Amino acid sequence: MQIVKTDVPMTPQLCIETILQLTARYPFCRSETLAETAFGRPIRTLVIGRGPRKVLYSAAHHANEWITTPVILKFVEEFAEAIEAGGQIGGVDAKALAEKVTVYTVPMVDPDGVALVTGEIQPGQSQYEIARVIAGGFPAISFPDGWKANLLGVDLNLNYPAGWLQARQIKYAQGYTRPAPRDFVGRAPLDQLETRALASYTEVIDPALVLAYHSQGRVIYWQFEDYIVPGARELGERFAAVSGYELADTPYESSFAGYKDWFIKFFRRPGYTIEVGEGDNPLPISQFDTIYRDNLGILVAAAQG
Repeated sequence: MQIVKTDVPMTPQLCIETILQLTARYPFCRSETLAETAFGRPIRTLVIGRGPRKVLYSAAHHANEWITTPVILKFVEEFAEAIEAGGQIGGVDAKALAEKVTVYTVPMVDPDGVALVTGEIQPGQSQYEIARVIAGGFPAISFPDGWKANLLGVDLNLNYPAGWLQARQIKYAQGYTRPAPRDFVGRAPLDQLETRALASYTEVIDPALVLAYHSQGRVIYWQFEDYIVPGARELGERFAAVSGYELADTPYESSFAGYKDWFIKFFRRPGYTIEVGEGDNPLPISQFDTIYRDNLGILVAAAQG
């Protein structure tokens, strides 16, 4: 029986239950709590493999992009199944891959925001009302479907110290000068529990590569400013080839203060933002099978290097 549910919204509670079930079913998978959010929700990891190569995959930096979380969870489940059965994952021998690589994942970076968008937080509850008051200042953004931020109104993927001042200038000019459903950069880089936790985890792991999963657009962003990372474009082209996604330069308005930007700047290693699916966020769960099929090759290729 499959553990990862791919036909219902991936709430934070379901995410945690899924991680715990996976680690119970497959003892060679492991998990820890990186931190708790301002509202007490745990940010959990899920790790598989024991090889010397280290990679780090993250998902759901943005609340209404929660469909990226089951992509990561499903990959770990299929990888674990293939290891146990002596089979393959994405055409690659799973046991051999697990001896080569350790895949670290943070499947849901923003559990508070995801709880709002998926309905785990209900109207009338105090956390819902906190968000509703923030959203009231931005009536053009649908609520709660348009919510990308954490429940403090900070866009987590604009909170990293990589061109943060430029991001602030761009977003302030667009009117996001205070807590908002999206695009508020915070008061300082890494001033949010979620971003500090992921940045610290990244520093401890010291991975060879990071993938940051977002939605939507079927596009892969691979560069930051003028930093040259040997092999990054070539690997990005491989990702594009196996997924059918476009490898593209990041649009200027979105090209600062993101997680992959910070990783490229400080580690000088390949970092990619992968925008899955098509349409308006939150994408319908009916897109999941297509999204996963498109991205399995990327997840395996990134592990291989």
